[in-house]
Amino acid sequence: MKLMPPTGSLILADAPFSAEQESWLAGFIAGIAAAERRETAPGDAPSATVNVLFGTQTGTAESLADEAVAGARARGLGGTAAALDAVTPEQLAAMSHLLVVVSTYGEGEMPDNAGLFWEALQSEGAPRLEGLRYAVLGLGDRGYDDFCQAAKLIDTRLEQLGAVRLHDRVDCDVEFEEPAAAWTAAVLERLAAETGATGAGAAPASAAGDTAGGAGPASRTRSPWNRRNPYRSRLAVNRLLSSPGSAKEIRHYEFELGDSGIAYTAGDALAVMPVNAEALVGELLQHLGASGDEDVEGRPLAEVLRTGREIRTPSKELIAELVERAPSSELASVVARGDRSDLDSWLWNRDVLDLLRDAGPAAPDLDALLPFLRPLQARQYSISSSPLAHPDRVHLTIASVRYDTPHRRYEGVASTYLADRVGAYAEGAADSAVGVYLQPNASFGVPADDDAPMIMIGPGTGIAPFRGFLHERAARGASGRNWLFFGDQHRASDFVYEDELAELGERGVLTRLDLAFSRDQAEKVYVQTRMRERSRELYGWLEDGAHVYVCGDASRMAKDVEAALLGVIAEQRGRGDEDAARYLADLRRAKRYVRDVY
Repeated sequence: MKLMPPTGSLILADAPFSAEQESWLAGFIAGIAAAERRETAPGDAPSATVNVLFGTQTGTAESLADEAVAGARARGLGGTAAALDAVTPEQLAAMSHLLVVVSTYGEGEMPDNAGLFWEALQSEGAPRLEGLRYAVLGLGDRGYDDFCQAAKLIDTRLEQLGAVRLHDRVDCDVEFEEPAAAWTAAVLERLAAETGATGAGAAPASAAGDTAGGAGPASRTRSPWNRRNPYRSRLAVNRLLSSPGSAKEIRHYEFELGDSGIAYTAGDALAVMPVNAEALVGELLQHLGASGDEDVEGRPLAEVLRTGREIRTPSKELIAELVERAPSSELASVVARGDRSDLDSWLWNRDVLDLLRDAGPAAPDLDALLPFLRPLQARQYSISSSPLAHPDRVHLTIASVRYDTPHRRYEGVASTYLADRVGAYAEGAADSAVGVYLQPNASFGVPADDDAPMIMIGPGTGIAPFRGFLHERAARGASGRNWLFFGDQHRASDFVYEDELAELGERGVLTRLDLAFSRDQAEKVYVQTRMRERSRELYGWLEDGAHVYVCGDASRMAKDVEAALLGVIAEQRGRGDEDAARYLADLRRAKRYVRDVY
């Protein structure tokens, strides 16, 4: 019996599986397993089953999906949770109740584990869904033009296919906890009332989620530390990695976990609560004619600006307000052209102070300005260590952002806070602790199979999680081969962790290392260049079951790497671009092609 990938239909045959069909079948089975990985716990038969599907890039949507399943079970409803890509449109058509929790990343894009679902859902062959009742929760950032675009698209398409909305979509900004909890409670209460659920279902399981494809435990205990209650961690190490001649300043940090109880896995991220620079706060106060002692929400204004509000990146709402107040300003003229890339370019090296100065006398005063300053957000960084090698510390690899213009010097908020102003590393610093909390990423971790090959593509600071992956595999004694593609501008100044990688190679942990230093020769060479040069070997690793990981810039690098990967597959298989796209989609379904991009 064969399962044919184009239709998923069953065909009787005596011939063995082809390599393509075997790859598709593995992905299909993995999808079914993922869709069933959180079945309702044993107990009284539920009155209805709630299918909760999530699309996530960093793990937040998955955590909220797990909470929804736990809430459903507590109300006597059945519940399952799975990634959107684990479900086919045909399976969707067989469902009666669906909740979708989906984030938006990049410029209005679907997260990696929702792209295949969306492609199938918007195709002409998508089934009608008249028997489905659904609700959608979106996660996003109002600072982006395409706020919660993924949720809006899925919500609209489900309605177009005949599904009935049982609750209005809610689009959550970065402070998502309260609206997400309210949406979940309202939807589940309505479902319980409609289905006659008694609330006597099985006790909720842990809502922390699984580590799909990773090496961590099957579930995690919920941490008390979060954005509103970060753990105060001591920064134990702050070491410069790049050489003085580098155009970049890349640093290695180590945070002590102490008595926090934080249990991380290789592939997770650490969120850092930053503090705005005193110099920028002082300039803004001077421009506003304020002393900093003014009372705002029971705190001095200077402290609010330092630790509570975003003053480096202007909000969309502030931009709109300034355009209305100062229609002849430079900002207004850029906005009037209607070119988003042009506006992004103009805003790139400007902060709130610049925009206020540009607006001149029409700029808002202090009281009018404060509502347009968004809450200061945590910055998330891929962890560059393994708990097996460093159980008491979390390592980060961060590039400090600093650049000059003719009239001002600009600095990144969190990167220079860590580099210059924490503890012993900043003369006269009053506080040596940094507020942090864990951001689990269940989809991005080393293969569960220690024999599986692993291909890692991470130029620049994109090497961070792969340093952790290599330490993880070394500590586990994994026999699987490991191949790293790394690059930056110059080998002499930008080859971070060079000695460490050499040592891992000598120990046999790092099987192969391909380097791409773009500016060490006349023609620029990037990691995708090396991938194409190693086309045959790369495809051979894929055929041997390798997992492919990409970390770094989403806007350019990740897209270029994916294009190169598709080119390698098409060249080696010789069956055209559509076949290569299907092959890569199968890798994605099987969780063998995953990305940590930003």
